[in-house]
Amino acid sequence: MATTVTATTVTDKPVTATPATATPVTVTYLGTATVLLRIGDLTILTDPALDQEPGEYPAARPLRRTAGAAFGPGQLPPVDLVLLSHDQHADNLDRAGREVAARAGAVLTTPEAAARLGGRATGLGPWESVRTTVGATTVTVTATPARHGPAGTESVTGPVTGFVVEYEGGTLYFSGDTTRHAALDEIAERFAVDTAFLHLGDAHFPSTGELAFSLSAAEGAELARTLGARQVVPLHFESWEHFVEDPARITEAFAAPDLVGRLRRLPPGTPETL
Repeated sequence: MATTVTATTVTDKPVTATPATATPVTVTYLGTATVLLRIGDLTILTDPALDQEPGEYPAARPLRRTAGAAFGPGQLPPVDLVLLSHDQHADNLDRAGREVAARAGAVLTTPEAAARLGGRATGLGPWESVRTTVGATTVTVTATPARHGPAGTESVTGPVTGFVVEYEGGTLYFSGDTTRHAALDEIAERFAVDTAFLHLGDAHFPSTGELAFSLSAAEGAELARTLGARQVVPLHFESWEHFVEDPARITEAFAAPDLVGRLRRLPPGTPETL
């Protein structure tokens, strides 16, 4: 089935109405920030880091993977759409992930990553939106602000993006690799988020000391409050050496009285219904 991607206009108002019959959605967590989504007839893969073994990834700040993904490329169904927060780090796009992205129906990412990837990749700036149709299913994907480190580190970390996916009956938010900053608050002003997939892990590197390059559990909880999301799925918190925060901190942060019942951990490799 062909994937059709067309430009559309971003709404400035939260979508609050829920149809009587919502599009069925299943999600499978594959590790790191990689999830496989089935929304009606549409198959989406996020930040494909699919290498099967622990490994070293040389770079200015080298990355070390400590556990492989739950699925490899050969176990995936055909992918209609890849949502790629950025292409410059292997924990978001590794060797196996590049193979999958190259044969996907379409890739949405930053303009800079799209220029490097070529092919079916489309770059989106913040609040730019496209409509994607496969079979009887249409979704609207909007790029959202993200900043992969403290203010002033953008020239080093490179551009990143988050995504909002609207479908009949719901709205999903994928934070991408970001730290907490004021631009994220506008997401709640524009969209009524049902499920937020947050990149956590409190990423740190020996060469940059106390500087953080992703959300901590406490910052994720704060963002969940701002978004008002019905449920929060933690991503990007295990299987890599630079994710320094104990995953138990996620449970602790979401045990606050106003967040009880919102946290939803997904078991790797097991499809679940949202």
